[in-house]
Amino acid sequence: MSEFTIALGIIAPYYNLAFALIALYMFLKLLKTKAKSKKVFLLPWKLILIALLTFMIEEITTVLRVLGLISIPVHINGFFELVIISLFIYTLLLQKQHLKKYY
Repeated sequence: MSEFTIALGIIAPYYNLAFALIALYMFLKLLKTKAKSKKVFLLPWKLILIALLTFMIEEITTVLRVLGLISIPVHINGFFELVIISLFIYTLLLQKQHLKKYY
């Protein structure tokens, strides 16, 4: 491995967290806007927000583990990713059902 890839692996959780904070801000702006119609279906967006918050928790635990402040096993990230993937799949199925019902 080159020094660049090692440095990138060390800094990756930090910029992932920064991008997640930007996405969180955009989600909050999205959910605060008033809908012009009652037919707006926001539940999938709320589930994706929960997945984003789960990702942020995963990244915070990764940063804390790298800094040596906590000592938890690495395989705990797999559980976070399982929750995120499950939420994405459920969101897609929910959106498909909604589109089939109304269109």
